Order: sequence, then C-alpha cells, then structure tokens
Amino acid sequence: MAQRESWATRTGFILAAVGSAVGLGNIWRFPYQVGEQGGAAFLVMYLLLVVGVGFPVILVEFVVGRYTERNPVGALKRIGRGAWTKIGWVFITAGFVILSYYSVVAGWTLRYVLIGLGGGYSATDAPAQFGQVATGLDAVALHAIFMAAVVAIVALGIQRGIELSVKVMVPAIIIISIGLAVYAFTLEGAGDAYAYYLSPEFSTIANNWTTILPAAAAQAFFTLSLGMGVMITYASYLGEDRNLAEDAGIIAALDTFIAFTAGLIAFPVLFAAGIEPGASGPSLIFVSLASAFGGLPLGGILGAIFFATVAIAALSSAISIMEVVVAYLIDERGVGRVPATAALGTAMFLVGVPAALDLVFISLYDGFANSILLMLGGLLLSIFVGWVVPDLALEEIGKGIKDVGSLGVAWLWFIRIPVVIALVVLVALNAWDYYGFLTGGFADWLSTNL
Repeated sequence: MAQRESWATRTGFILAAVGSAVGLGNIWRFPYQVGEQGGAAFLVMYLLLVVGVGFPVILVEFVVGRYTERNPVGALKRIGRGAWTKIGWVFITAGFVILSYYSVVAGWTLRYVLIGLGGGYSATDAPAQFGQVATGLDAVALHAIFMAAVVAIVALGIQRGIELSVKVMVPAIIIISIGLAVYAFTLEGAGDAYAYYLSPEFSTIANNWTTILPAAAAQAFFTLSLGMGVMITYASYLGEDRNLAEDAGIIAALDTFIAFTAGLIAFPVLFAAGIEPGASGPSLIFVSLASAFGGLPLGGILGAIFFATVAIAALSSAISIMEVVVAYLIDERGVGRVPATAALGTAMFLVGVPAALDLVFISLYDGFANSILLMLGGLLLSIFVGWVVPDLALEEIGKGIKDVGSLGVAWLWFIRIPVVIALVVLVALNAWDYYGFLTGGFADWLSTNL
C-alpha cells in the first residue's frame, strides 16, 4: 500500500477543510439560491440546517475518517459489514460527478476575469455574453485549463500541494471578500438590498417550505463539502488526537461567514443596478452581476477582482474533491499519487465535456450529484454511525475532549433520530424535484436534440 501523508499543522487541516467548502458553492450557488428562494427566507433555513444538520454530520464524517485512516470506500470496508461496506461508493461517485461539471463552471470564472480586465462586461446584453462563454470549444478549453491546475496541485501531495496552496488561497478569499463587501456597502440601494437579504418574511417560508427546504439543505451540504467524502478523507490524514467538535465548529463557522459575505457583496451590487436578484437563476453571477459591474464606475476592475476570488475559491474546493477519489486509488489500489491524479483528471475532464457544450448537462449532473447523492451519503453514514457502530463513534468523538460525557450521547441520539428523519425527508423531496426535471426539461431537450 502506498505511503499515506498527514497534515503538517492543524492550521493546514482547518484551512483545507474550509477551502473545500468555500468554493463555487458559497460564491456561485449561494447568491442565486437566495435569489430564487425568497431572499432572507432561504437564508434563515440555510443557517438552521447548517447548525442542526450540517454540523452533526461533519462530526459523523470526521469520526469515520480519523478512526479508519482511509478514504470513504476503504473506511466503510474496514468498519462496516454486509451492504454497509458499499456505501463509500456513494461518496466517491458524488465527488467524481460534481468535479466533472464544477470544473466547467470554474472555467467560466477564468474567462470573466479576462473580460473584466479588458473592460468588456456588457451592461445591456449580458445573457448573450454568457452564452458565448458558457458553451462551445472555448468552454471546453477553459475546463481543461482548470482541471490541469487541479491535477498539478493534488499530484504534489497533502503537504507540498494541498496544504501549501490553501494557506495562500483561503486567507486571500476571506480578505478580498470582506473588502468587496465593504465596497458594496457604499453603493446606492444597499439598504434595500440588506432588507431583502436580512429581513425574512416567515410567511414565505410557511408557504414555500417544500421548495425552500430541499434547496437550503442541498446548499448546506454542498458548501460544507458533506456527502462527497472530503471530510472523511481529510480527517483520515489527522495524525493526532484532536478535538473534532472544535475543529468542526471552526470550519462550519468560517464557511458560513464566507457564504454570508458573498450575499453582502452580490445583492447591493444587483440592487444598485436595478436588477432583480431572482431573475437569472444559476447564471446569476455571470449574467446579473456581470451586467451590474458593467454599469458601475471601475466595474471592469471590480468585476475582475470578484471573479478572480470566485476562481480561487473554486480551485481550493476542487482540489479537495479530487483528493477524495485520488485517495481511493492510493489506499485501495496501490496506485502512485501522480498517475492516479492524472488518470482521474483526464476521466473527469471527459465526463465534463458535455456540460461544456450544453448547459442542460450541468443541470443533469448537478441534480443527481448535489441534490440526491450528497444527502443520500449523509443519510446512510448517519444511520451507520448512529445505529451500527455507536460505541466506535463515542470513543472517537471523545478523543481530544477532556470530558465529553453526556454531550457525546446527546450528539449520538441527535444523529440517530432528528438528523436521520430530516435527511429522509430531504432526499425524498430532492428526488421528486429531480424526477420532475428528468421528465420535464431534460425530456424536452432529448426530444428536440435526438
């Protein structure tokens, strides 16, 4: 079996885990989900799910990873039995599919940086500009460039590649995001933007919970990197007993702060330009925000800074997702890190090519991996840890904590019942939504193009 590395420092581990979470999920997905799902109503549900579901599930993944010192597949093989040994494949599959289209979207950010530096954001025809960037051979080329960067960093290993890179990228993301939020505060219309973003109407939640709840849950899982094996894999590189609850709290808090700050940037810019926040859906930052930047003084430079931040965040997250699948080949197949990373990068690039040629495949991949597999993985692992190996979980969660006492038992029972029930409901709601897409939008695309 190939030699496994460990984190050089605790800071490296925490920044890598935060970096895995702060990518496109926070700066691309979060603002458009807020816009689509009722503004502050979505924000409230998202925050509740981060605390009530996300944080407990981070601990579930941490205890499995640190105890087994393996990737998701190897971890479940080591401590599971029967069908439980197979659930690690849910995580591997989710990570593989997500990175294949995630790289395509990240490629767009690179192009938008160049557009901004050239002063080329269109204030009047942003949708057409996005269409030119998002699909075609240029999109394929940018997808290849971004994937090559991910492969290069992951091939260097945990300490020389991932840990060194995130120590630069994550602080840069935080500092630049705060600076942009301060600038957004000065824009005309910022007050109305904050009212939209921060003042929830609870009647909106009550009337639309069947759409807001699954969307907020998918957002929470995506931005915390849950259900794709990142937290299992990163915890497997921990070489010492550490307070996992403390580390999980820091990671969740920093991730939530960055997502929240993304909203403080996006909505004042949109309101200043008179653009409806929910108008553009998944293309919000590439259409509505780019259009808004096109109408602002120095908007090209500001937009380039913003999209560069998104690109850095995307890279920090992508290397984490790639590491999950690479760790499987290293641990279970004895493949060297460099050939494993190169082979997987090539495979992910090829799977992502359809998404670079037609946007319908991004919806197809994203709905399957993000809306279903992530929460399905979290559900299965929560059942396994809470009901099949509870003694192992309590023993592992107690390491690094002087007196976990009744708190460990409370966490276990919270996982066993409220978290499992919530995830069952969420998986069902998201599966129903995805079925609607398959029989609706995707079926229409097939009938038109085949």
